Amino acid sequence: MRTVRPTDRVRNLGILAHVDAGKTTVTERILFLTGAVHKRGEVHDGTTVTDFDPQERERGITISSAAVTCAWADHRLTLIDTPGHVDFSDEVERALRVLDGAVAVFDAVAGVEPQSETVWRQADRHGVPRIAFVNKMDRPGADLDAAVASIRSRLGAAALPVQLPVGREDGFRGVVDLVRMRAYVWDDGGLAETGVPPGLRDEAVRRRRALEEAVAELHPGSLEEFCATDALADGTLAGALRALTLAGSAVVVLCGSAYRDRGVEPLLDAVVAYLPSPLDRPPVGGGERPADPHAPLVALAFKVNAAPTGRMTHVRVYSGTLGKGDTVLDTATGRTERISRVLRVQADRTDELPGALAGEIVAVVGPKAVRAGATLCPPDAQVVLEPPVTADPVVSVAVEARLGTDTGRLAAALARLAEEDPSLVVRTDPETGQTVLSGLGELHLEVAVERLRRDRGLEVTVGRPQVAYRETVLKGVTGLVHRHVKQDGGAGQFAHVVLDVGPSPDGEEFAFSSTVTGGRVPQEYVRAVEAGCRDALGDGPLGGHPVTGVRVTLTDGATHPKDSSELAFRTAGRFALREALRASAMALLEPVAEVTVTVPAESVGAVLGDLAARRGRVTDSQVRGGTSVVTATVPLAELFGYATRLRGRTQGRGTFTTRPAGYEPLTG
Repeated sequence: MRTVRPTDRVRNLGILAHVDAGKTTVTERILFLTGAVHKRGEVHDGTTVTDFDPQERERGITISSAAVTCAWADHRLTLIDTPGHVDFSDEVERALRVLDGAVAVFDAVAGVEPQSETVWRQADRHGVPRIAFVNKMDRPGADLDAAVASIRSRLGAAALPVQLPVGREDGFRGVVDLVRMRAYVWDDGGLAETGVPPGLRDEAVRRRRALEEAVAELHPGSLEEFCATDALADGTLAGALRALTLAGSAVVVLCGSAYRDRGVEPLLDAVVAYLPSPLDRPPVGGGERPADPHAPLVALAFKVNAAPTGRMTHVRVYSGTLGKGDTVLDTATGRTERISRVLRVQADRTDELPGALAGEIVAVVGPKAVRAGATLCPPDAQVVLEPPVTADPVVSVAVEARLGTDTGRLAAALARLAEEDPSLVVRTDPETGQTVLSGLGELHLEVAVERLRRDRGLEVTVGRPQVAYRETVLKGVTGLVHRHVKQDGGAGQFAHVVLDVGPSPDGEEFAFSSTVTGGRVPQEYVRAVEAGCRDALGDGPLGGHPVTGVRVTLTDGATHPKDSSELAFRTAGRFALREALRASAMALLEPVAEVTVTVPAESVGAVLGDLAARRGRVTDSQVRGGTSVVTATVPLAELFGYATRLRGRTQGRGTFTTRPAGYEPLTG
């Protein structure tokens, strides 16, 4: 029987972190403690609930975000375990778009790592309140204070630790809750709640005082009590911490060791106490659709599973009720779709529901053409929600079927892949006729190709990866005149434009302005010239790559009383800019990545030499716990095959992570 909880007892949260910080293990322990599963899953054993895909279990990483639902303290928690690898950051983006809160997991030794910073910035962009969990407190070199310091310095967050570890490294066995001034200790008999151990009382009192001072400084509502009594009551402190979390003004920090089952129960209590319910989030649809089951329906599709056995669309219901048999409008396509089934998702399993209420995350079966980012609403109460942002692909490979008879199957399989993952782009190269698959990284494409082989049973050949280059203007031209005249019977076409072209200010991709006076070019034709210039940015003169960093100014022009039209001026703008770019000094840009390499100290020399050979530029080097951490900016084209080379140079002990760092002029 389904238990329906009030909306204020619902928590929709994501688990965010750098790869290997322990996100999936935290999720598994939460599921076990809440009774959602009856056996602990382990990443290294390939038995986790949320990493159910064979590739995830083989590689030991999360590739696709997976939703699971459980209950704690009479609250319903829907968790989405997100990927930590940069190649799958688009999965994180789509998940954050529909979540109310998040738990950011950090390694107690490494602190803030590159992808930690990336997902943190993504959460900032979506305004998602967070609490932090410093994991792996049992590791040698684990240091809560250092991890908190890295959160403050690298993320710019007001980190407020609310716990004090009991024991260090391998002796870590519990935490002191600084809000309630109680200790939680785990041993073979399970969890025991006690008073603060005598040896930690002075330290706990000192840290509680520091927490009260920090909260009073950030939260005006508690400042008055602090000034009057020189302290904060437990209830005041907890209420202020929740208010600061919801406002994004501070981040509550907890600690533990998920693998050793220590610290997860207080984390669950903190999720319930501090993270928002759907009622705490602003109404959607311009503020007109609150999280009310009785309001008109608004739901956002954020993920599609287009399996051969059926199509399943994951949606977040923001307002109203979505029921079996309902007819909804897909505002992206203008089509109406019928909901045949509503499902509660438990990773790779589903349970059928009669319907979904405001604040719930579910999957629906029935819609045939709904894509990720589409808004579902009643046909007579339309509203459009902002879709998740899809990252531009940076790496491409040519894919073709080994057997000519499989060409049609390959095209259908690629279309299905792109439907499930909008960050994958499929196109046909106009020069070679090859089918090109583009994605966010080498691993991203490797996983996609392996799915073609395993899931679709296709034998495919793959060309060497190619990166997505761009072209930009170094020195432009002024006063370029272009006349577009076409007369072939009937109404003709006439447009006269004069352009100044140069590098765009402040690194903008494209800037357009008009200084034409006296009405020589009407405003509607100015807009047509801008549209034509945008058309010309698709293929630059150096190699047909997209053009970026261009400023265009329309300085003069002329019209014909009969033959001028928006089409004529759009055509003139397109050809004029192409001509101007051919006359300009252009440069080729290549995508670069920030690479963080962690290696034994004795291997640093070999790694630095290899990075230099790959045209890398070292930006930072640190020593952490006997290992060296080198950060460098490296052209993406030079990173293909780097994992194998690094393993060889470090006897398999080196690891690295990457994240996009924009474009830089091509060198070498």
